[in-house]
Amino acid sequence: MTEKSTWQAFFDAHAPIYEKNAFTKSTIPEVDFLLEELSLPPGGSILDVGCGTGRHAIELAKRGYAVTGIDLSLGMLARAADAAKAAGVNVAWVQADATRFALSEKYDGVVCLCEGAFGLLGQRDDPMGQPLSIVRNVSRSLKPQAKAVFTVLNAVAMLRRHTNADVAEGRFDPLTMVESSVCPPREGQPGVAVRERGFVPTELTLFFRLAGMSVLNIWGGTAGNWGRRALDLDETEIMIVARKTGAPPPAGEAP
Repeated sequence: MTEKSTWQAFFDAHAPIYEKNAFTKSTIPEVDFLLEELSLPPGGSILDVGCGTGRHAIELAKRGYAVTGIDLSLGMLARAADAAKAAGVNVAWVQADATRFALSEKYDGVVCLCEGAFGLLGQRDDPMGQPLSIVRNVSRSLKPQAKAVFTVLNAVAMLRRHTNADVAEGRFDPLTMVESSVCPPREGQPGVAVRERGFVPTELTLFFRLAGMSVLNIWGGTAGNWGRRALDLDETEIMIVARKTGAPPPAGEAP
């Protein structure tokens, strides 16, 4: 298995049971929330980065929006395409790496939810460069003044639950906020070594600023418990609502 295929292999194997996860059960209220935050025009265009099996993308399409969903996993996209067909809606599905995609269209809004690749690191990915590449790609995909909503892993919760023993044994790196683990064998696949990056609000504000976006709100964002509320220190995810305010530097260039 090549390094860049780590998460693809994981999600290809996980696709058949993804919808059984408890955090997938709040799609309709989550889409209600997204539409309030994004302020999309009727029939507007929206990009779903790391769309998975398409639960948000398909619900948005049902409501009359023009949706594009991108994901690294062909297994996830195949499930998404089947679900869209069953729902009688059209969604443009694109297989792409969130750190590298380049789409010609500019969108009225972007979502990157349940991590959506943001902070899901390959074994040699840079913990700073990987998320910055994704948010820059999102910024380049947005129309001027359009908004994006992200949910990302909460590094504060990581710090509170890990111990010095976890650091010594390589399970958690407090310098990079990266958890390392091996997902157990499942769905006929061998165990997969993965790295997941957590974030604190101050660095998220900086990442978005470097990408030409202004953070409007940072809230608690754990799936199934979205709301305009303060971040709980122990919750799994942070929500970021941001607006495109300027042009990000070209890919690979410093701001």
